[in-house]
Amino acid sequence: MLEAIAEAKRCLHCKVPQCRKGCPISNDIPEWIHELSMGNLGNAMAIINAKSNLPAVCGRVCAHERQCEGNCVLGKNGEHISIGKLERFVSDFDSSMNLIRENLVPKTRGRVAVIGSGPAGLTVAGELARKGVAVEIFEMEREAGGVLMFGIPEYRLPKDVVRKEIKKIEELGVTIHYNVTIGHNYTIDDLFAQGFDAIFMGTGTGKPKKLEIPGGDLYGVRQAIYFLRRVSLWREGHVGREEVAVREGDRVMVIGCGNTAMDAARTAVRLGASEVTVVYHRTINEMSALRAEYDDAVAEGVKFRWNSSITEIHHTAGVLNEVVVETDGVAAVEPLDKVIMAVGNAPASRIVSTTHGIEVDEKGYVRTRETPYGMTTRKGVFAGGDVTNRPATVVHAMQDARKVAEGMMQYISAVKLLEAIDAESSVNDNI
Repeated sequence: MLEAIAEAKRCLHCKVPQCRKGCPISNDIPEWIHELSMGNLGNAMAIINAKSNLPAVCGRVCAHERQCEGNCVLGKNGEHISIGKLERFVSDFDSSMNLIRENLVPKTRGRVAVIGSGPAGLTVAGELARKGVAVEIFEMEREAGGVLMFGIPEYRLPKDVVRKEIKKIEELGVTIHYNVTIGHNYTIDDLFAQGFDAIFMGTGTGKPKKLEIPGGDLYGVRQAIYFLRRVSLWREGHVGREEVAVREGDRVMVIGCGNTAMDAARTAVRLGASEVTVVYHRTINEMSALRAEYDDAVAEGVKFRWNSSITEIHHTAGVLNEVVVETDGVAAVEPLDKVIMAVGNAPASRIVSTTHGIEVDEKGYVRTRETPYGMTTRKGVFAGGDVTNRPATVVHAMQDARKVAEGMMQYISAVKLLEAIDAESSVNDNI
């Protein structure tokens, strides 16, 4: 604690805080850091909670170097405040000591169904619950968290941290239904028939994109999102080790150079791969991964091939054994055991295909309105997060979801007002 307080005391409390401007959710960073500097951890947590529903997560996986820390004026001297570590410290201390437990707001302002419990869904649920809305989350998995639980490795985001954050959301009065798939068990129409005033789609992009290259459908080729999910399930004891594609001693290549590619590569190292190489068709300056993630991957032994592409994948009797890698126009055949593709994902069509009136663009992303923000082309159905192709990170999904929650409150309030007017008119007509 003394170390955290000492770090907090370095804050200059700028008149125009650039760190706050750099935060996608406009976290009141100088205010809570000031409280921390005086040892007031409860006050610091309360300030953080006002803007963030997942502070312990943000403290670990946010792109601090591009956001708050990257805008800190002390960074000009290479000594920016360690905002991410401080947020993580305050959040973890709060969880372990039960410092902050918010008052439960009476749920009198309507009912909302939230589909999906990833960053966007949890944020919408938390925001609306605090405003007096009864929220029920419908999650297709056996556990909540979405990408936080199944897409980000344990070493970056411990699952117990995610569980504690979800518990805080539940303590706001939010109910979570597990193993329920909307579009299969229920449709959007079914949810409206159950009496929900509005519905939020926070289903993310669970359908991996593929590269159409010879051999791309071989058994030894895995999508990064599938690979990371299987690793998570194995570590939680839900599947056997044989369900995880990478074996000890495997030679692995990862296609792509975003944060998911870094996660896949570093996870492969931890699984005992003898050699892990990231293959990227552009340069290091064009990668979307954080530089810190790249540096950590290099430190762990991951190799990188720039201006390179895998053009063919070969096999013997159906078993992947080599690939053709083209670098700066020169092709070479190289021995290999596994290929992991981290080239992006697209939305699944399960909900849209079973619901009338929700339009999507040519790539399958859900179209939404600006007023009320986040509403789809079907009245009362809202969407946010990756399914709308807006966010790129956890905190950006949260930023978008907070705006959608505001739009949903506007919609619900308007509907309730019209219902009250109609009810009063009906009474007057009968007098």
